Amino acid sequence: MFDKILIANRGEIACRVIKTAKKMGIKTVAVYSDADREALHVRMADEAIHIGPSPSAESYLIADRIIDACKQTGAQAVHPGYGFLSENATFTTALDEAGIAFIGPGNHAITTMGDKITSKKLAEEAGVNTVPGYTDIIDGPDHAVEIARKIGYPVMLKASAGGGGKGMRVVRDDDECRDGFQRAQNEARSSFGDDRVFAEKFIEEPRHIEIQVLADSHGNTIYLGERECSIQRRHQKVIEEAPSPFLNEKTRKAMGEQAVALAKEVQYKSAGTVEFIVDAKRNFYFLEMNTRLQVEHPVTELITGQDLVEWMIRIADGEKLTLKQKDVRLKGWAIETRVYAEDPFRNFMPSIGRLVRYNAPTETAHVRVDTGIEEGSEVSMYYDPMIAKLITYGDDRTEALEHMGEALDAYYIRGVSHNISFLNALIAHPRFIAGNITTNMIAEEYPEGFYAADVPQDNPALAIVIAGAINTRLMDRAAQLSGQVPSHERQVPRDWVAVINQQETALSVRTISGGYDIAVSDELYHVLTDWKPGDALVRATVNGNKVCFQQDKSGAGISLFRRGAQINITICTPRAAELNRHMLEKIPPDLSKFLLSPMPGLLVKLVVKVGEEVKAGEELAVVEAMKMENSLRAENDVVITKIMAEQGDSLVVDQPILEFE
Repeated sequence: MFDKILIANRGEIACRVIKTAKKMGIKTVAVYSDADREALHVRMADEAIHIGPSPSAESYLIADRIIDACKQTGAQAVHPGYGFLSENATFTTALDEAGIAFIGPGNHAITTMGDKITSKKLAEEAGVNTVPGYTDIIDGPDHAVEIARKIGYPVMLKASAGGGGKGMRVVRDDDECRDGFQRAQNEARSSFGDDRVFAEKFIEEPRHIEIQVLADSHGNTIYLGERECSIQRRHQKVIEEAPSPFLNEKTRKAMGEQAVALAKEVQYKSAGTVEFIVDAKRNFYFLEMNTRLQVEHPVTELITGQDLVEWMIRIADGEKLTLKQKDVRLKGWAIETRVYAEDPFRNFMPSIGRLVRYNAPTETAHVRVDTGIEEGSEVSMYYDPMIAKLITYGDDRTEALEHMGEALDAYYIRGVSHNISFLNALIAHPRFIAGNITTNMIAEEYPEGFYAADVPQDNPALAIVIAGAINTRLMDRAAQLSGQVPSHERQVPRDWVAVINQQETALSVRTISGGYDIAVSDELYHVLTDWKPGDALVRATVNGNKVCFQQDKSGAGISLFRRGAQINITICTPRAAELNRHMLEKIPPDLSKFLLSPMPGLLVKLVVKVGEEVKAGEELAVVEAMKMENSLRAENDVVITKIMAEQGDSLVVDQPILEFE
């Protein structure tokens, strides 16, 4: 077995690989850029080597620096994680020439499966179901329209070297096809340095279901069940689960056997994933093969009991698979949510900055947190804004979902915006609970975007009760101030008023052993809690039911967070509530006449000029962020009165681009 391996990656996946290597008694080497100098994966590894400036193109993507780091430290093998150089055949060739093992498949599999056109042709030869389409290169917009008409709209235009949702456009008519081709080509060129685009039929009501395979270098190949990855936003996965609530045993077996056939066709060795698109009638079609570890691999690990990273290391060292297909048993249910630094209430605008407070849920047999950050870490503009992967396990899907809701409630993040409200709304959505999901679900259920009103709330009185308990505990502590005049000590009132959005609710609080009896709207709540001032989480039992709220001081009031909902509450005396009714409400400034940048990014295109009349729906500007082009369009008919930014400018959030009337 290897004595030392280098992880050619960063963040949560680097930390994940280090954990398994340590369990196996293998020393680890981390690599890091300027931005990651203080990163968690650097401290977790036995050694760390600096490989360049912050941009990945000048550090993590430079193969020679990775190989030099191996030579400096004596690392015998490289685990690439996912992304960066994980599917780069030139990199694996260079490792081979340097006598360094690659913990992944061989060059043939990476090369053939890395090109979507070649992989589709090979899948057809292996007897794998494929989606109807045009697998040669499209010459231009007019050629794209010609091809799309032959296939029949809707059509998916895809970058041949694509991945991660980049270089993909669904088009439904000729105009969309021409525009979509240009966008897909631009994103492909920017992200992959390869602007080849092909087309295939877009499957209606599609599900994205993938099969995990394991193969060694001795001809043994098995599949470890499937993962349901249909909950996606802009082609990027948001929630994954295993097994799929949609598949039956017959379809699972057929998909698994086709995945194994494809893996054998390309002499695959290591862990890999064959992705399928599945229609409403359980017809399935090959999408692509990912010749690496998937982001969502933990859900498979939890239901099979297998450590996929360990198998990758053992296979790379030449060991045989001791696991046979008949030994694979799927037990229980696992769900993964991706916690991102982004603002779901502002069109998922990426958020960068320091995590000034960070408290992840406690890991148990039912909760797993894969992360590469900690309190004080920076979410950088240079890399993917993932904070963590939160994975929960249960005997069945219902139990796994219950654990997920509880874990999200306990995930305390401050300093950057995050998508926990959105994740909570998704797992509580009736359509998701029923398992009636497709890759279009988010677009269909939130067509105008995600808003605070979309976050489900169970019992609104529950937040008032918790706020009442917090307020009473704070008042009790304040009443213990020393030096008070005897017989005139502070007496904490029993009667209070909760004010939420100018709406008043009376409550009465009585202290009992270990908590409070709180009456709200003639209903009594029995609250037991050991919360202390300064604790971010309020864990309590209310009428026998366990709840967890996050709490922050907010001016004179309290902000409470639970199940994704934020409620701002002010608890005051009846007299203070009476005076509060006369307070003026501050009106925010009117920014409706400005086009604001919705995210940090590069202004790659400015379409309009001062004095130009623009119709509703016409493009105004294009902002590139995270290698994705975002088209900003007019909501109404307007006239441009002022240009406030220039093409090529780096924009910050809410920076005005232009003014109109």
